[in-house]
Order: sequence, then structure tokens, then C-alpha cells
Amino acid sequence: MKRIAFLLLFFNFQFSIFNLASAQRFDIDLRDSLKLHDYYVSVPVEDGNYRVSVTMGDKRRAGVTTVMAESRRLFVENEATRKGEIKTVSFLVNKRTPRISDRQSVRIKERERSKLNWDDLLTIEVTGPSQAVSHITIERDTIAPTVFLCGNSTVVDQDDEPWASWGQMITRWFTDSVCFCNMAESGETASTFIGVGRLAKALSMMKSGDYIIVEFGHNDQKQKQPGSGAYYNFATALKTFVDEARQRGATPIFVTPTQRRMFDNEGRIRETHADYPEAMEWVAQRENVLLIDLHQMTRVLFETMGVEPSKKAFVHYPAGTFPGQTKAFADNTHFNPYGAYQIAKCVVEGLLAHRVPFTRYLRPEYPRGYSPLKPDPFDKFLWTPSRHVDLVKPDGN
Repeated sequence: MKRIAFLLLFFNFQFSIFNLASAQRFDIDLRDSLKLHDYYVSVPVEDGNYRVSVTMGDKRRAGVTTVMAESRRLFVENEATRKGEIKTVSFLVNKRTPRISDRQSVRIKERERSKLNWDDLLTIEVTGPSQAVSHITIERDTIAPTVFLCGNSTVVDQDDEPWASWGQMITRWFTDSVCFCNMAESGETASTFIGVGRLAKALSMMKSGDYIIVEFGHNDQKQKQPGSGAYYNFATALKTFVDEARQRGATPIFVTPTQRRMFDNEGRIRETHADYPEAMEWVAQRENVLLIDLHQMTRVLFETMGVEPSKKAFVHYPAGTFPGQTKAFADNTHFNPYGAYQIAKCVVEGLLAHRVPFTRYLRPEYPRGYSPLKPDPFDKFLWTPSRHVDLVKPDGN
């Protein structure tokens, strides 16, 4: 149903397409859509990275606009324009399909077939309290470095409210000089990620100067088949990520798994990941890989919030909060937009601590010095939800 809605809107817009050598350029006039509260714009493009330039503002009124792309990757957040003010914001979006070659494709899950991340269209979502977008330009980019994100449900682009992950929030803080490609999927382990072709897809698009960020452990610890274990199957899979990336001139970065919201009687986070974080640290040290200890950072974050207040970072909502929701949500693994936003900042701080080169492309408004000891106040977080809600918990726990 989503695709039908997108295509109907798409064909109602006035647009022009220019063939520029190996690139495509779309100019989309949205002035007649200023009266709409929110909408989607979709264009058919080949796999790759695209620079999206969004012109905001209206001569007749002030506006506050949020722009996301594909499966709710956040790029423009509550951008205010005064009456008569016009401004343009640009960012890079990665678009892909499951196809790797004539003989190989990613074996995506059945539910992913309706996800915007895996179709033939590059989709832009325009929303906000009073959105004011008059024009969008889309053109191919083949130069900027790509950051490939590999992980599970704590990293994946979650399509629907109220779910969210840090991989779809981190894009908000970077300019159009770097592009994020989020290959993560709910329920994946390091080895299954490789087995279904997700790593192969990333490698098929990877070039020298790119990066690959790897976060696993949540689901890996539950594997019980012969050969499984933190220092066996898991460590071997992690080394595969490292070797394959370096062979292509890319830089691997490890991120230890986020904590679950599991407290003991003294208000301290209980360890639920066995020795998987330590195994990731061991491989990182042995292979000289940069490591961001998100496991420790989220421990500090949730303990700082406290037992009850930390629910505000997770999908904890009473029945009736969302249309058709007959049972309360009480998920202690998966984040809501506020929680994902905080964890994305933790990851950025980890990148800054290691002086990773692409952090020079952080937007000037990024609040340097964020600390999990001082999370953003929940009541100051302004989020305009997407129109689509999913009452089914993502895979993984």
C-alpha cells in the first residue's frame, strides 16, 4: 500500500530529468504542495549515492520542516524558516536494491520486500509541524566516501513508528560530503549477515576511502549450533568484515553492542551479553581496528536516566497510544526516536574520540561534547512522527 501511495504522489509532481554523462539529475517543483502537511517524493534511480538538495521556505508564511529519506533516515530536523525566508540544505542518500550481480542477490526477509530501503526508488519524506518545501534536486554522487553500517535491530533503519535505531539518526549530523549506507537488519548476527549476502552487497559498492562500521552481539549470543561462541564463530565473522574491507581500501570500525534496559535491585544495568563485547574488543586489538565502546556508553546513559525514566528511551507505551494498539508496549531492547537519537550522539562522540577522518564533515550545529552522563532532556526532544505505525516488534531481543 505504501508503494501505491508514493507513486500516485510522485506522478502528480512536476519534474524534469537531465542525463549528465554517467549521472542523473531530477528537478522537482513542489510549490503546489506547500499546503500539504506531509508527503513522499519518489524517483527511479540506479543503486548508488545521491545528493539531495531541499529548498525550504515560503513567501506567505513561516515553516518548520523535517526531511527523512528511504526508511526514515533523518537528515533535516525541525528546520525553521521565517516568512519570506528561503534556504537550501543538501545531504547524501544511499539507494540500493538486493541485486549484487546477475547471479547473486541479497536474501532479504519477506517483510523487507515492502521496505523503502530495498526498492527501485529513491524516496524522500517531507514532514514537520508546518513543512515548507518548494523544490528538491537529486543528482548522482560518485566521489564522497560511504560509511557502511552493519548490524541488527539496534542499528537498522526502522520503517515505522514508534521504533527507531541509531543508524537512521546519525545521518542528521553530517553534511553532503559523506554518505551513510545502512545495511543492518533486525535479527541478524555477524555470521548470518554474511551468509545472506548483506556484506557482499556492501562490498560490491565499496571503494577505497570508504568505512564500514560493525555492531553485533545482541543475537549472536543466542546461537547454539556447533562452532558458535564469542571466540569462535563470532570472532571469525568479525575478522571477515575486517579482511574484506581492507582488501578494498576501506577502514573497519567496531562498535560494541548497546545495553538492554535490564536493571538490578540497586539500579545498575545487568550484563546480558555474556562475553561477546569482550570478544569484539579482543578482535579489535588483535587486528588493530578502531573500537567504540557503545556497550559502556549506553550503560552510563541508562543508569544516568534511571530505572523508570529510561523507559522514555525505549518502546514503552500504554495501550491505545497508537492506532490499533490493544496491548501495552514494554520493549527493553528496541529504541524509540528519542532513545535512538541519544545513542547516535554516543556513536558520534566515539568517532570524534578516535579522530576518524570523516568527522570533519559534521554539521556546524552538532553539539560537540555530548555525554551519556548528560542526555538531552526528554521534554525538549521535538519529533514529528511518520504516518506509518507498526505494532509488531522487530526481530531480536
